Amino acid sequence: MSRAVPQGLGLKLIEAANAAPETLLQSLDTQIEGLTDTQADQIRARVGANEVGHEKPLPWWTHLWLAYRNPFNILLSILAGISVLTGDLVGGTIISFMVVFSTLLRFWQELKANKAADSLKALVSNTATVLRRSESDVSVPNFGLEQETNPNLKTGNRREIPLKALVPGDIILLSAGDMIPADCRLISAKDLFVSQSAMTGESLPVEKFAVQADTTKTNPLDLENIVFMGTNVISGSARALIITTGDQTYFGTLAKRVTATDRAPTSFQSGVNKVSWLLIRFMFVMAPIVLLLNGFTKGNWMEALLFALSVAVGLTPEMLPMIVTSTLAKGAMILSRQKVIVKRLDAIQNFGAMNVLCTDKTGTLTQDKIVLARHIDVWGKESDEVLGHAYLNSYYQTGLKNLLDIAVLEHAEVHRELNPVTNYRKIDEIPFDFTRRRMSVVVSEHNETHILITKGAVDEMLAVCTQAHHGDKIEPLTSEILTRVRQLAGDLNEDGLRVVAVAAKTLPLSNHAYGLADESELTLLGFIAFLDPPKDSTEPALRALAEHGVSVKVLTGDNALVTAKICRDVGLTMTGSKIVSGSDIEGMNDSELAQVVEEANIFARLTPAHKERIVRAIKTNGHVVGFMGDGINDAAALRAADIGISVDTAVDIAKEAADIILLEKNLMVLAQGVQEGRRTFANMLKYIKMTASSNFGNVFSVLIASAFLPFLPMLPLQILTQNMLYDISQTMIPFDNVDEEQIKKPQKWNPADIGRFMIYFGPISSIFDVITFFLMWYLFHANSVENQNLFQSGWFIEGLLTQTMIVHMIRTSKIPFIQSRAALPLMVMTGLIVAFGIFLPLGPLAGYFDFQPLPALYFILLPVIVLAYMALTQVMKGFYIRRYGWQ
Repeated sequence: MSRAVPQGLGLKLIEAANAAPETLLQSLDTQIEGLTDTQADQIRARVGANEVGHEKPLPWWTHLWLAYRNPFNILLSILAGISVLTGDLVGGTIISFMVVFSTLLRFWQELKANKAADSLKALVSNTATVLRRSESDVSVPNFGLEQETNPNLKTGNRREIPLKALVPGDIILLSAGDMIPADCRLISAKDLFVSQSAMTGESLPVEKFAVQADTTKTNPLDLENIVFMGTNVISGSARALIITTGDQTYFGTLAKRVTATDRAPTSFQSGVNKVSWLLIRFMFVMAPIVLLLNGFTKGNWMEALLFALSVAVGLTPEMLPMIVTSTLAKGAMILSRQKVIVKRLDAIQNFGAMNVLCTDKTGTLTQDKIVLARHIDVWGKESDEVLGHAYLNSYYQTGLKNLLDIAVLEHAEVHRELNPVTNYRKIDEIPFDFTRRRMSVVVSEHNETHILITKGAVDEMLAVCTQAHHGDKIEPLTSEILTRVRQLAGDLNEDGLRVVAVAAKTLPLSNHAYGLADESELTLLGFIAFLDPPKDSTEPALRALAEHGVSVKVLTGDNALVTAKICRDVGLTMTGSKIVSGSDIEGMNDSELAQVVEEANIFARLTPAHKERIVRAIKTNGHVVGFMGDGINDAAALRAADIGISVDTAVDIAKEAADIILLEKNLMVLAQGVQEGRRTFANMLKYIKMTASSNFGNVFSVLIASAFLPFLPMLPLQILTQNMLYDISQTMIPFDNVDEEQIKKPQKWNPADIGRFMIYFGPISSIFDVITFFLMWYLFHANSVENQNLFQSGWFIEGLLTQTMIVHMIRTSKIPFIQSRAALPLMVMTGLIVAFGIFLPLGPLAGYFDFQPLPALYFILLPVIVLAYMALTQVMKGFYIRRYGWQ
């Protein structure tokens, strides 16, 4: 079972949460007033600085090697060396150029993307408030909230020190706005709310306490008295004991796991390597056969060796690295215009192959902003009166306004209607506390009466309400009404809404100070309910992804009710019997999880370990998985996915683990990226198909000719030149159009399909090669060693034209030139190559290549051969599509 955080660290945090404070202080050899400087220096020397290691940039030479390292580049380099040693300087130079160009293009494109993505931001603020005692201070063995207010207790010397100087055992003070610099156990806390969204995906802050109420919890992120590095304090204050620092923290362990381990091969890398080795194996089988056949039949083994080497070069799709890199670079350039930084070029194709997208909820499906979703009366009807009273309460309170208050105050129309500055005057306030879980303000409207307005948690509010507002009437809060009210609040909770009750009481004018006793016999007005709403672009983006064969699974640390509500709102319906929770996953083995991930599409209350396990399980099932996330809790899953997607505002560790960084967190950009990835893949696959089938046909023809001809069917220089011209005709493939049908569904490398395609389409060209052989032998009498140049010239032109035409035949499943036309650059390039190929045996360079001018009758028969070849290929294409489909 894969875990993003080692079990030892989780146990350590759980033990720290459940331990008595004095026991924990003693185990860390510290005191409530803090460490001395000497102790801190000694601990730092042992455990290191409080720093989290980031993924180090690769040295340029290592990056260059990785850009070069693939089976084809290595093979081509060997062939180039052999070509030069055997005197074929032109062939060696051409092959070397292709290798160098593809390597440098990939290196430059990835270097440029990494520079754009490496503007990492500081994880936390520069300093923290720490207590450091002098050597002469004596510990006071007292623990609890009273320490914050008892002036007789020593509290150590408050000091601002750099974060990297913190050590386990330090006592730090936290207040609103602070980033938490290490994993800490709370010693005391007052009204402490912490945002853990970067760690868990929860959109709302969570309350933390000094005491762990439930000692049975096994998920460290659920611990109520543990705060984590990388999270931040929204409100309140606390004194905390540092348990772990740097790479030993929960965040640091995730960072170390992400940056220290090698990434598993992606779908693209695995696929292209399989196809590469398929073609290489084919070359290693056929080239020796050509060598032996020509050596035994012609008797000149050196000439046979050079010819076999030329055939080997011709069999090797040496343009593959360049075509792949050029196509990916073009895709990266297009995506950059859509504010997408592609860190790794291979990610472009993975976009196209992706058929499962796993995404977090907060900020991806939602706006990552709390809004007031409902304001209703006790009977569930929309009520402006409830909103107005809630607005006055939030407007006049003087405490720290939380996200819910801010959401209420954003209703500017209520401010204009109530005009509180003119119509109301604040009389008093009863502040919020976490025992009552409510707060009140007293206002006067035109100095006529006092109105006490209270809002707070539903149960605590119902405890002080005796009446309910119903239309224009005030009714007693009977047991029947109370049941109905609780049901209404429960229904809102079921919809994933955070519910706050609003009540009020009218009082006569008075000068007395209001207090807790006045929060009694209130009239319940209704409820205000809050939600992190979905983005407007989410639903159409999900629809676009579904139309292109990409299923979306939501993986979040937030609770199931909120997640279900958001998913319903964006049209993502739940499959299976229920939402799968992190606790459910804990009890599953890998085979059980592999089945669950196929059936369910909503997963909630997940830890980083759960997310990573889910991604790996989906990959194990044969899917190409994308993962989109921006938090600390997403880093391991980002690394495990075939394509990791993050945003520029993400935490550093998430950006480092990602393959692609969005400058706008928008699923619609991903939908567009999927289409661009599939166009990229389709163009790469065109080259593979046409080259593999053409090369197979050529070798088949060479074997036939070598068995019966008294001379070589083509000289080594001629076959290399033909191969070079054919390769040049394909350089515009990255800029070709792609039929819409080819981007409708996910696409994957399948070596078996490539092999089958070679067998079906390769021999077609051999049929017309053999026809050309017969014409040259019997009709044009090129049937002796003296006339071999005429034979070779005739096959050179016919072979080049059929190879070039296959570009247009294979690039589409439709009828070429009629139903689907190639892009203009490809049309022009293939036209130029055809013209040059015909001209070469007739022009001034013919003697250099040992070509001979052909008779006029040849050029009358040539179009017939080429058109017949195209017609038969189209017939075979129709048969192949009906039987196997067309990718």
